[in-house]
Amino acid sequence: MDKDNDIKHVEGKNRGHIMLYALSTCAWCRKTKAFLDSMKVEYSYTDVDLLKGEKRDKTIGEIKKWNPRCSFPTLVINNEVCVVGYNEGKIKEALS
Repeated sequence: MDKDNDIKHVEGKNRGHIMLYALSTCAWCRKTKAFLDSMKVEYSYTDVDLLKGEKRDKTIGEIKKWNPRCSFPTLVINNEVCVVGYNEGKIKEALS
């Protein structure tokens, strides 16, 4: 059964479409979420390890378009910029 809440939305300043692909158990993913929260930007995220079946396969396919290694966190900004891993400098630059 599909759940509508697989992608969670965090309110904040609109800096375009920001999508974070994360793992629920990943410390670097949690740090990336906390950093985005500290910047008070609006973003969406999904914890890929909590997805099941077709939804998980589809999401991994989306990640691999940006990050062929499919490592986490993967942050896609405005479908133009991809930041792989926790990198405050690159995130700030992409959002400025």
